[in-house]
Amino acid sequence: MTVKPKNEYINREISWLHFNERVLQESADKDVPLIERLRFLGIFSNNLDEFFKVRYATVKRIVEAGKSGKSVLGGEVAKDLLEEITTNVIRLQSKSGKILQQIERELATEQIFLIDETEVSESQAVFIRNYFLKEVNPELITIILNNLAEFPNLKDTAAYLAVRIVLKGDSKLESIRAGVQYALIEIPKTLKRFVVLPEENGKNYIMMVDDVIRFCMGKIFTMFEYEEIAAHMIKITRDAELDMDNDLSKSFIEKISSSVEHRKISDPVRFVYDKKIKMDTLRFLKEKMNIEETDSVIPGGKYHNRRDYMGFPSLGRTDLLYKKIDALPVKGFHLEGSILEQIALRDYMIYTPYQDYSYVINFLKEAALDPQVRRIKLTVYRLANNSQVAAALINAAKNGKEVTVQIELQARFDEQANIQYANQFQEEGIKLIFGIPGLKVHTKVCFVEREEENGIKRYGFISTGNFNESTAKIYTDFTLFTSHDAILKEVNRVFDFFEVPYKINKYKHLIVSPHYTKSVFSRLIDGEIENARAGKDAFIKIKMNSFTSYKMVDKLYEASRAGVKIQLIIRGVNCLIPGVAGMSENIEAISVVDKFLEHPRVFIFGNNNDPKVYISSADWMTRNIDYRVEVGCPIYDEDIKQELLDTFEISWNDNIKGRVFSQKHDNAYRDDDKPKVRSQFAIYDYYKKKLEN
Repeated sequence: MTVKPKNEYINREISWLHFNERVLQESADKDVPLIERLRFLGIFSNNLDEFFKVRYATVKRIVEAGKSGKSVLGGEVAKDLLEEITTNVIRLQSKSGKILQQIERELATEQIFLIDETEVSESQAVFIRNYFLKEVNPELITIILNNLAEFPNLKDTAAYLAVRIVLKGDSKLESIRAGVQYALIEIPKTLKRFVVLPEENGKNYIMMVDDVIRFCMGKIFTMFEYEEIAAHMIKITRDAELDMDNDLSKSFIEKISSSVEHRKISDPVRFVYDKKIKMDTLRFLKEKMNIEETDSVIPGGKYHNRRDYMGFPSLGRTDLLYKKIDALPVKGFHLEGSILEQIALRDYMIYTPYQDYSYVINFLKEAALDPQVRRIKLTVYRLANNSQVAAALINAAKNGKEVTVQIELQARFDEQANIQYANQFQEEGIKLIFGIPGLKVHTKVCFVEREEENGIKRYGFISTGNFNESTAKIYTDFTLFTSHDAILKEVNRVFDFFEVPYKINKYKHLIVSPHYTKSVFSRLIDGEIENARAGKDAFIKIKMNSFTSYKMVDKLYEASRAGVKIQLIIRGVNCLIPGVAGMSENIEAISVVDKFLEHPRVFIFGNNNDPKVYISSADWMTRNIDYRVEVGCPIYDEDIKQELLDTFEISWNDNIKGRVFSQKHDNAYRDDDKPKVRSQFAIYDYYKKKLEN
């Protein structure tokens, strides 16, 4: 009889924090180029902001509702989890500060110096004062706090300098008695966070705009006579959950717009402050801001909003950056010719950013102009600013095509942009579908109908990522181009479901959430279990962003106990505990964190040495399986199938970037004795060799 371990799952919030710690590991890794390490610090900080806006805020709501949350938090009690999160974040913030200090020391050896307001030379002082007067001061918003009836509404994740002014006894302003004045200075997002000072003797100097303000503080508060003045940074993070209005007289767009606007005044969930701030200032701020017991209060360093390090200036030092790669063409798939004619003959797949995203744009542009194309349908989750995808759709509508766009207005943090695109599409005569109540539409599909000699011919593409040419440069994703009629008829059924959601369609090829994802993948896992029990080779290889569905975790545990060999590449949250005897001894799991953000979802089932391979928009999370519309697509072309197998193996065998999940999941590690290979560059080399052969 198998004895189950006490803990079968990792709590998703704690797992996420460990994922972000792996991002932090990149900033400490001396094999990563130096300026890129600073940018990983920025990614770590940006990730943490979003975590508090969404996940911490969700747990806080559970506590405030008077519930334990054990059933949805993997056995954790919500109140205890909030405390555990805060403890972990304080530890990680401290670790990130030490890493930053080390990076600054290494930058100094490269003649790049980050200086603060106490280290300014006379010549630099002239430049800084002039820069402050011309560039900084006109943008500043400064608020004197003492006599305000209401404390100002602080912006979510904006950085503020909390200023403490100790006045002289004989202040010339009669309305101000001797004592302490408090003020807030908002650091505008319009300002560059890093100010590059003039080069001196071959040395580069960079100063934070925060310190430029500190250096010139006297020029802001000229109306006060003071003995002492000090400025310490603070910021808050607000709950980002959308609270939907039930007013039936409002349109869906109006409700989303109202909810997004409400975020600006939603409850704070985290308060971060410079730990060197005076206690009277801290007490004053916490009291005025109504910081509650359930809020995460984080003492930090001098500088917050380290996400700005993602934009750290390169100073022309390409030797301190990742080597640049140019997106490759796909062998035999020509951008100069007709994309549709080529897809009519066979399937093609692109793996961005290693391969050129222009195939997607050219497909849409050709469809927009081709007189024989009658209909274009596309799902939109996140578009680029000034989107070429949107431009092609509008062009198609102007050319008389019947264009239908399903646009997800609740794509988190892209709601406002999608509302603007929705309005633009409507103005151009594009038919819009806003989805289904209670379900987000996360699928990434395109469908085209073309009138040809032998009747209607269908074309399309199915992707693991958004149709966004900007993120396609930094996110890894697969996109399959096909004219497979049966697959595309099923893609069209997905669009039918958007409009007639009470009719549940059947699918022979696609794996569609919310109706079939769990059952189809469970059946595929069962097939591997049967093979293992029959003594046949049985394996499962999965690449996903996140894995939090306890039911699917249990299914893989069942497969492991049957002897199925399972390899998981999970970039982010992973609730499965690998390598536990009697539960998961046949499961290995790694997380790849590297130059590009790993975003594809790939599912490979051994099928007795005739692998079944799928790409999908869905992670194995409860929300993707049960509460979103997602599409998984089979790969039938043998060459493409082999590419997916090959690229999975390259990622798996990546021994420096493959972060192994330990049984306790208390940390990640790597084996320094193994060859140091960077999988993402190895994948690029793989595609280069395919072109050459």
